[in-house]
Amino acid sequence: MEPLDDNLKQLMKELGAAINDTLSNSDRISEAIAKIRSSGYDVFLVLEATIGFNRRPETGADESAETVGLDGEAELTITSQDVKFLKSLKISIDDREVN
Repeated sequence: MEPLDDNLKQLMKELGAAINDTLSNSDRISEAIAKIRSSGYDVFLVLEATIGFNRRPETGADESAETVGLDGEAELTITSQDVKFLKSLKISIDDREVN
């Protein structure tokens, strides 16, 4: 895992502030909290967000999702990120040929 540069850290702080502001200014959330409080309860709201970052290739080219073999048959090229995503969906594949 590579360390975060100062620019990315600042962007992450801005994203966190934007999420916090959005939740704080939500009429629906405020109304729901008010209803709970009017029923005699205190409210403690703690939210956890998982945000992932992947550096894009510097060439600007996206990873290939499909390649064509010499025999004209389509071949699927799967990256390690694809494998992680599929596993998160409980889909397993033979990862011996992952690029």
